[in-house]
Amino acid sequence: MWDNLGGYVDKTVAAHHRCVKEAWPGSKPPSAEILEQQAVDAQQAAAQATAAHAENRSRVVRARQYFEQVQTLKAEGKKITAIITELGLAPMTVRKYYHAENVESLVAVSLAGWPSKLDEYKPHLHQRWNAGCTNIQELHREITKLGYRGSYGTVYAHLAPFKGAAAPPAVCAPPKVRHVTGWIRRRPDNLDTDEQLQLKDVLVACPHLATLHGHVKTFAEMMTQRRGAQDLDTWLAAVRADDLPYLHTFANGIQRDHTAVLNGLTLPYSSGAVEGNVNRIKMLKRQMFGRANFDLLRARILNYN
Repeated sequence: MWDNLGGYVDKTVAAHHRCVKEAWPGSKPPSAEILEQQAVDAQQAAAQATAAHAENRSRVVRARQYFEQVQTLKAEGKKITAIITELGLAPMTVRKYYHAENVESLVAVSLAGWPSKLDEYKPHLHQRWNAGCTNIQELHREITKLGYRGSYGTVYAHLAPFKGAAAPPAVCAPPKVRHVTGWIRRRPDNLDTDEQLQLKDVLVACPHLATLHGHVKTFAEMMTQRRGAQDLDTWLAAVRADDLPYLHTFANGIQRDHTAVLNGLTLPYSSGAVEGNVNRIKMLKRQMFGRANFDLLRARILNYN
């Protein structure tokens, strides 16, 4: 259940990551008093170029293509098994696109998380650009020596809009989706001071994520303290009352298996011991199978000799 909840938390963070980016300290366009409007326009152009670069990534293009294909066949009345056969895709892939409400939810993580490799080198690039070095190939070589492992195309897409203008001051990039998801799911006392401060900024920037954080924290306490009988139905009602569609999906899944989930969050019993024995049996079978093959090979060698 915790792993499943983590998946829906990740989707929710991706869907609201734009709020975080827009409210992150230093992310707003500089004022006219600090920077000429030409540079502001260049910064906006750079952001648009980055967004276009992300939109054209093969992963995003492929996701949109798969979604359209699967949804078209679904509209024709075909079931998942038939679509798997016709498209030759993996079953899990087809199910994901078959049940998805829209394609934006599928590509949100890819779009929100781009770019990543260039972020820490932007201050150097902007400083060198404003110092007069506008040769993008040279700048790419410089940051490569500093440890950059991305492509030249990424550097070009970021710097090209600044041609003929000054580059705006590079700001600290907002945290990635995976970082925010990890902070929300971890115990508060397992976060270092910097992570706690960044998470606080994220929750202030987006009320939806603040609400999500509260629900995840409550669920974690209910799970670890086995308070399902007292808290589960209250938690489900609270989730449904908030505008968090992905968490609604998780709650609906719990409702379908309400009795089993309630027992799992309440009773002290666990299937861990049974699963452990099953794994040990599987391991023993593999060991025995390997030994049998060895004995058979040894007998054949002896017979041959």
